[in-house]
Amino acid sequence: MSSADLGDAAAAISSIAHPLHDEEELDQLVDRVCRSRIVLLGESTHGTREFYQLRAALTRKLISRHGFSALAIDADWPDVHPVDRYLRGQGDDETADAALASFERFPAWRWRNTEVAELVEWMHGYNCHRQPAERVGCYGLDLYAVHASTRTVLSHLADIDPEAAARARARYACFDHTAAEHGGIPESFEDELVEELVEMQRRRTARSGRAPSGQAWFRAVQGPHAARRAEAYYRALVAGAASAWSLREAELADTVDLLARQLVVAGAPARIVVWAHNAHVGDAREPGRRQTLGGVLRQRYRRDVAIVGFTTYDGTVSCAHEWDGPPEQEVLRPGSAGSWEQVFHEVGMPRFMVTAAALRRAVGAGAERPHRVVGAVYRPEIERWNVETPACLAERYDVIVHVDHTSAIEPLPPPVPIERYDALTRHFPETYPTPL
Repeated sequence: MSSADLGDAAAAISSIAHPLHDEEELDQLVDRVCRSRIVLLGESTHGTREFYQLRAALTRKLISRHGFSALAIDADWPDVHPVDRYLRGQGDDETADAALASFERFPAWRWRNTEVAELVEWMHGYNCHRQPAERVGCYGLDLYAVHASTRTVLSHLADIDPEAAARARARYACFDHTAAEHGGIPESFEDELVEELVEMQRRRTARSGRAPSGQAWFRAVQGPHAARRAEAYYRALVAGAASAWSLREAELADTVDLLARQLVVAGAPARIVVWAHNAHVGDAREPGRRQTLGGVLRQRYRRDVAIVGFTTYDGTVSCAHEWDGPPEQEVLRPGSAGSWEQVFHEVGMPRFMVTAAALRRAVGAGAERPHRVVGAVYRPEIERWNVETPACLAERYDVIVHVDHTSAIEPLPPPVPIERYDALTRHFPETYPTPL
């Protein structure tokens, strides 16, 4: 793209961009999405503080002013359950930090950080002034324990085929936003490993605690249909098939459906805020693209779904250098030439939003450019090859929020080790089910 074309696009977007610097301006964004029953809030990286802060601010407004009753995040249901119990004044955790200690596996820092802890404390305080039936909850969308199952696959591969383990580790490093078809394990081990993963999923779900509506949750996730779907997902994951992504996206959407049916407040349908990566919430139903959570929900709920995508040009980011690695703080390279990130940077506003309808009018209905999607693993030296994808943002999101310069989230200190059930080794403390 020439500098003139870039300048023309930036100038057109400048005329439709709304700054987002104070509460009043943020209210304009809330007004755009609050009429929908399901509001999806994305992120173009997992480790950006400003994205968490903005999503938390929007979530508080949607809960306190517009009757939203649930926050659903793209994490494992059992790991999120202690947080939900804390919000409702149940369980033994006395602080948000303690409740978030349930996130023990990679990438724990996605949820164990100061911004999430502050939102959880706010939701806990909000619930203290409401009747039990009116309290807001927090739920995990993932039934299949994608990170725990990935860890199991890599452990098996390390024992039987180290070269395949290396290929699979590289594949899983970008699983948040792509699904390459390579790096599967030898067929002779596939059935045994899939069986173990399905059993792991059953045990984790069975121990996930109170259901949204009594036994309805357990019947839904433990029935033969769910078991068959779990087996199909794990078989695709083990084999390295791209279909694993679409299967998981459909499962995430089904969990949202279940919450929407079960979490009825005063006879009114549930209103849900969803936090997930742009790669999940964006409606990527353009020809040849894979299925996404946002696309599935738009098909099912149509105008009852609002999708907000977030972008940034440069700054710092929390990430890992490899799958299952420790959190690091990296410099986020500036958006590439001709990308949406560069165009938004040229607009010259530190923080702004544009609606999809206005963007279509400004740059054309089918305008497509590279769009950055950084997952839990990020290596700046190879960014150009593994974190950009062509995207028509006006079709993918209803509102785009751009924060030009961003900073890394601050992970909470590691929790004090306690004896918990380990779904991978199937280990219970010797004193189970009592703590003493």
